[in-house]
Amino acid sequence: MLSAFLSAFRTPDLRKKLLFTVGIIAVYRLGATLPSPGVSYGNVQKCLDTIGSANTGVLNLLDLFSGGALLQLSVFALGIMPYITASIILQLLTVVIPRLEQLRKEGQAGQAKITQYTRYLTLGLGILQSSAFVALARSGQLFNNQCDQFPIVPKGTGIPDWLTLTILVMTMTAGTGVVMWLGELITDRGVGNGMSVLIFTSIAARLPSEGWRIKTQQGWWKFFLVLALVLVVITAVTFIEQAQRRIPVQYAKRMIGRRMYGGTSTYIPLKVNQAGVIPVIFGSSLLYLPQLALQFFDQTDPGKTQAWIQNNVVDPSSPLHIAIYFLLIIFFTYFYVSITFNPTEVADNMKKYGGFVPGIRPGKPTADYLDFILSRITLPGALYLGIVSILPNFFFIWLNSEQFQNFPFGGTAVLIMVGVGLETVKQIESQLMQRNYEGFLR
Repeated sequence: MLSAFLSAFRTPDLRKKLLFTVGIIAVYRLGATLPSPGVSYGNVQKCLDTIGSANTGVLNLLDLFSGGALLQLSVFALGIMPYITASIILQLLTVVIPRLEQLRKEGQAGQAKITQYTRYLTLGLGILQSSAFVALARSGQLFNNQCDQFPIVPKGTGIPDWLTLTILVMTMTAGTGVVMWLGELITDRGVGNGMSVLIFTSIAARLPSEGWRIKTQQGWWKFFLVLALVLVVITAVTFIEQAQRRIPVQYAKRMIGRRMYGGTSTYIPLKVNQAGVIPVIFGSSLLYLPQLALQFFDQTDPGKTQAWIQNNVVDPSSPLHIAIYFLLIIFFTYFYVSITFNPTEVADNMKKYGGFVPGIRPGKPTADYLDFILSRITLPGALYLGIVSILPNFFFIWLNSEQFQNFPFGGTAVLIMVGVGLETVKQIESQLMQRNYEGFLR
């Protein structure tokens, strides 16, 4: 492993890519800590020290993805989430809107057009989300009204309130555009997928503080036990993320002019986790809706229905909450796989180029066979996603502290970090193998 890193840095062009990626990450982390104009940085830190970042309700997951920048209302407070949301929306709309489906089939030119639409939608979502977060900060709900003595956006500074809020929204939206640009720079001139690398960086930035919090509040023995459990989870996730079912495909020989084409053998790789981390994000978003709805009711005098929802649906240690979360992830896994992998389209493309699965007739029998394999392999993938995603809830119960409601040692955080790490290492390894160096994965 270390020798492979040394070999990578000895290669001039690969060394430039690695250093460029590290430089972009440094700029991203600088913007994540730089406060926006009009925000009292001192009051934000006092609020975080007083109640902790884990007591912010629906903003836990978003704050995790932004590396703690959201609750500080920094320049890069929104992080990469508006771009991810826009990408998911357009991917889902591709199934519904024929124009987008046609662009997807046009190859590189069509994909460039879809990317342009994604950028516009990202900025639109950035305006909406920044406006919502600024309004929450101004009303005190960013910290669940537990930090009213330390106003995040102070009033009476001599600047009109509307101008302060407008500058805040413009700054955070512009920060979203810059983050999107930084991610594309890493993809084009660095190593790995830029957006994924930035998310990886944000989550990794939270690990030291969360680990130290466990040591401070729970003691050394629980700290080391958590580390051991984390290593076991990461090992299991790494094993399953690389697991795949390879369906063999044979191409018939064809004579075109005087040359012979085809006759080769290949395979279709179907991953056990075909849906990635998208079902976890969908399930988390839906499960946060009841908690968001409770914010509109009287918190001082909750009714029976409101109290039942709070104790059974919103509370992460509730068995009903864990069961609903688990079932939502399984449902969205099947849903997302069904719209992203079309067995009929794959079978038609194979038939068009003379490909067939040995022992299976081309056309509809091949599509039925692929659909059968996909349905069989999606079940363990969905169960795997559900089990990994509810691990933070059991950590929450075991540690018996609200400070660890969404700490980055399980669930979405581990899935993203392991997936991004594997893809980045594979990309570096492929470039090393082109130069006859031994890679990372042996």
